[in-house]
Amino acid sequence: MFSASTTKPSAKLRRWEAAVFLALGLTLLTGVWSSASSSALSDRVLRLHVVANSDSQADQALKLQVRDAVLAAATPLVAQADSPAQAEAALLPHLEQLAQAGAQVLAQAGCSDPIAVSIENQWFPTKTYTDFALPAGVYRALRVVIGEGQGQNWWCVVFPPLCLASVTEETSTAAAQAGMSEQQVALITGQDDGYVLRFKLIEWWEELLNSF
Repeated sequence: MFSASTTKPSAKLRRWEAAVFLALGLTLLTGVWSSASSSALSDRVLRLHVVANSDSQADQALKLQVRDAVLAAATPLVAQADSPAQAEAALLPHLEQLAQAGAQVLAQAGCSDPIAVSIENQWFPTKTYTDFALPAGVYRALRVVIGEGQGQNWWCVVFPPLCLASVTEETSTAAAQAGMSEQQVALITGQDDGYVLRFKLIEWWEELLNSF
């Protein structure tokens, strides 16, 4: 009797431990997959990050005007690029030109805030746009900071020109031409039914890694 009574709790404990290890293993595998998916996508795009001077209505409106001016100036510069690296190389000599394009918009509105333009690694949250979405992760980005840079952000993509595509078909074409696989195109355009869950997993894993 004594032997039997001590064996049952031990067996239950072993089953509980096995369940914990299985859950940890699945979490690790999911995290590794998520990280790989995010990294593969981040290697195929050059993001755009515009930061407003403040959250005032006027500054937020100017942010969008600066965004349009910078995109208009950057688009022809990256028109011949076949990769994010080529797009970055094409933009680097013209950062001052891009800043001036934004500053001209501000000047026309009677604003004298300075504009700083750079290309750097930056953390992006999961973002959903009209025709596509991108998971959270660290991306190379063209960063435009207006004035104090204390306002809300505007996030999008310089290469491929996804922010200029007006319909999903154009978005898919631009993404494919940038070298994204069919699976990646389906993922960012929502053609993959599980993309919302996948992006949540990617963001969760990235946040977990950043917490250590």
